[in-house]
Amino acid sequence: MQRLPFVLAALAIAAAPAAASDNWPQWRGPHGNGTSDATGLPVRWSATENVIWRTALPSWAAATPIVWGDTVFVTSAEEGSNLNRPNSRLFGGGDDARDRLYLIALDRETGAVRWQQSMGRGNRIGNKQNMASPSPVTDGERVWVVNGNGELRCFDFSGRLLWMRDLQKDYGKFGVQFGYASSPVLHEGVLYLQNLQGMYTDDPSYLLAADGRSGETIWKVERPTDARHETPDSYSTATLAETGGEPLLIVSGAGYVTAHDLKTGRERWRAGGLNPNDATNYRTIASPLVVRDIVLAPSRRRPFIAFRAGGAGDVTDSKRLWSTDYGPDVPTPTSDGERLYIIDDRGVALCLRVRDGSIVWERTRIEPGTYSASPLLADGKIYAISEEGATTVLKAGDEFEILAVNRLDDYTLASPAAAGNRLFIRTAGYLYCIGKP
Repeated sequence: MQRLPFVLAALAIAAAPAAASDNWPQWRGPHGNGTSDATGLPVRWSATENVIWRTALPSWAAATPIVWGDTVFVTSAEEGSNLNRPNSRLFGGGDDARDRLYLIALDRETGAVRWQQSMGRGNRIGNKQNMASPSPVTDGERVWVVNGNGELRCFDFSGRLLWMRDLQKDYGKFGVQFGYASSPVLHEGVLYLQNLQGMYTDDPSYLLAADGRSGETIWKVERPTDARHETPDSYSTATLAETGGEPLLIVSGAGYVTAHDLKTGRERWRAGGLNPNDATNYRTIASPLVVRDIVLAPSRRRPFIAFRAGGAGDVTDSKRLWSTDYGPDVPTPTSDGERLYIIDDRGVALCLRVRDGSIVWERTRIEPGTYSASPLLADGKIYAISEEGATTVLKAGDEFEILAVNRLDDYTLASPAAAGNRLFIRTAGYLYCIGKP
């Protein structure tokens, strides 16, 4: 796989040199783009074949497991709350609601649970989501996690709570229709979070930078938009880019992709066109992807637009490179630096050239199903897992080729992770560690 020469690994996590292959420290991995340098990954497996271990989890969640050293972290709702299955809109409360949320640490080699700590209460279900949806992030010493109710916590690797803060208490009610799902981004000891909302509250959308050691606010800025009704809601996660040697925070939602100064939060540039008909239901789920100096911005499937990073002010027209009507709604694409790999919600794969949007291979259906998890690119292969728990393994490159289809037959929303020579897949019932015994 071509290593991206453009900043993502260095910007996203201050990691040891081996981290890019041995660790998966955040939702989209060590490079922040759904790729890993891991090798020797499995091509075929089942619920029993090539399973190093599987560990039962209390309940379901959409959060991706993260991996550092000998520890795997995963979030979960409380046991019993899986009675309110995804796509239900039942909202619980009170002592009998089984509404607790947990961060769980497991031994990487055996799958044994080392500890399980509370990350708050107030679980509720909205469509395919509960309040354990945001993925954790780690620097190898501490692990940070935010729940869908805006409670941000920091633990050490022994499970000791170092600090906690309540963003709703500090800055107003979260108003995202189906519940907050954005994962925190970590860079040089600072956490960056977005809360882009508008469906159910008049509280402003904002970006926040918090000190990783103390949790104290470094800056908070509003992110204005002219979007209406549901369109201001964003379930995406920010990412990082660099222009002129300077790192920037890239945020997508409410019809725009924006770039912000890491030190102050000030908006540097803004690109629109993601909601060309001013629709009121263009909420954002898939996250932006940065490849070198190109920002790839999904919307609600169409349009999917590539912008050249840089400039100042409104760069909608001046920095627009290309667009397609065949983007994803939920899964965030991935790239090897030259090719862009898109898996849409209906299981249709498409490969485009990053530089100009030209077609490498045409839209082709993979294993039928609904796809919410984002694809993983590692070891020359693309792993795309459906909600039905079937993973299609594709050969990365200029020719479309399916290498295998592997079934776990369990509801799956979480994106897979790769570390070392193993895959980590979180289904509704289990966390799987998959590799060659």
